[in-house]
Amino acid sequence: MNEKLKKLREKQVLRRQLLAQQLGARGPNELGSLLKSKSEREGHSKRDSEQDEKPEDEEGESEKFEEEFPLEESEYKDSSTFLKGTQSANPHNDYCQHFVDTGQRPQNFIRDAGLADRFEEYPKLRELIRLKDELIAKTNTPPMYLHCDLETVDLADLGCQFDVILVEPPLQEYQRSQGVHFKKYWSWDEIMNLDIPQVAASRSFIFIWCGSGEGLNRGRECLKLWGFRRCEDICWVKTNIRKIGHNKHLEPGASFQRTKEHCLMGIKGTVKRNQDGDFIHANINIDLIISDEPEYGSPEKPVEIFHIIEHFCLGRRRLHLFGRDQTVRPGWLSVGPDLTHSNFDRDTYLSYLLPSNGGLTTGCTELIESLRPKSPPPKKPASGPGGSGKQRGGSKYNFRAASASNR
Repeated sequence: MNEKLKKLREKQVLRRQLLAQQLGARGPNELGSLLKSKSEREGHSKRDSEQDEKPEDEEGESEKFEEEFPLEESEYKDSSTFLKGTQSANPHNDYCQHFVDTGQRPQNFIRDAGLADRFEEYPKLRELIRLKDELIAKTNTPPMYLHCDLETVDLADLGCQFDVILVEPPLQEYQRSQGVHFKKYWSWDEIMNLDIPQVAASRSFIFIWCGSGEGLNRGRECLKLWGFRRCEDICWVKTNIRKIGHNKHLEPGASFQRTKEHCLMGIKGTVKRNQDGDFIHANINIDLIISDEPEYGSPEKPVEIFHIIEHFCLGRRRLHLFGRDQTVRPGWLSVGPDLTHSNFDRDTYLSYLLPSNGGLTTGCTELIESLRPKSPPPKKPASGPGGSGKQRGGSKYNFRAASASNR
């Protein structure tokens, strides 16, 4: 034990000597005066000079005054006291402590997080997004919606298998953490009973919002039960720019203030990004959404999840389970108990997908094909002794988001 203490003291002495050298001090003993702020140094030097000039009788009077009128404790307003020992060039650039002091979340200071400003420095990628949005708007089916009870409805009656399914279940977690009120809160066991395989095409994708608690594990169980493999985890990081402050509604059992939410993505069938360019365009968007937290009691999710799905999958058959009036969108069939009206007709919907009306996919223009990020071509089989003969890209698609070099 004594040896450990001795080594720790030696390290402490070396650190103080190194810090004194970096700050230009004559020795470690001067670190205390150097690390004080400018106002504190000026204040101390002024008080020292005034004390030297005070006569003895004035000192006695000041002591009496302090005894009769004691000074009140100063209110803590910033974190400068706790940051004196940092070696940072800007010791007050501490976003975590700033959150403690003010309630402003660190993600509030991420620049160009919105859809409109995100690609300002990447003209090729900005042009690609614009062209894809135009093509999607042109090939979207008219918005359709169906009010029904998802506990009793037979999803097979929709008469179609979908390329993309978005599930937005009304979880009890949202009521505890965000004050969201639903007519009925679904448990994960009830969600697992949804007959998703009936409406999932042989190659398809599913996106399921699962909160930030137990849903991370239960959502994976749902994907496995429905025949999907989890391939991505899209994270919604919530800012609080419009309403700064600490979260007063903490999740029971949580160790930290939760300021994010997860949307799990699953894949069914075999889809290869270097071969199935007619069905997917990979690496256009990232797996991160940064937007402001909705008002307390609002069930809204970021609209960017629709952009991510539409940019990625070229399939035109898109189903949104637990849709609401606010989420009705061109190109999507919304189904759920919170819809107030219905306009869904199976024959009409299927007619939109006929080859004469565009077919099952949006297609792709030559300009989009030239601009979009592509996977590297597969390498030739290795030859010679010890060669495995495997090609790059031969495995099933791995949806890891990569930064596109489209500056």
